Amino acid sequence: MGIGELYQQADWKAEKHAPIIEAPDTASADTPVLISASVGKEIGHPNTTEHHIAWIEIHFKPDSEKFAHQLSVNRFTAHGESAKGANEGAAFTEPVCQTTVRFKESGTLYSTSYCNIHGLWETQKRIEVS
Repeated sequence: MGIGELYQQADWKAEKHAPIIEAPDTASADTPVLISASVGKEIGHPNTTEHHIAWIEIHFKPDSEKFAHQLSVNRFTAHGESAKGANEGAAFTEPVCQTTVRFKESGTLYSTSYCNIHGLWETQKRIEVS
């Protein structure tokens, strides 16, 4: 079994674990583009010591290349842990991230996320560059 078989896919509007990629459908070459990825936009995901999104990554696979480029790695490390007990901590990170990228060609954005209870999730979005 390859690691790709471990990733689950779903429509982020119906599944709270699938990341959503927010980026324009089209972009001009060499112009900065803001890309956001998050989990829980339509259906909130718990952000507790016991159940949380640990990380989100964003990758880009250009049409002309075999391999994808890693654009962003985002770790969410505060989930209410505390010496006082679970969920008693002073900070809870939300699974939301952004990065700015200049593209030279069209391709596909991929976002992957990891839930400590429900495993690996993946979504994708096409971006056309002119």
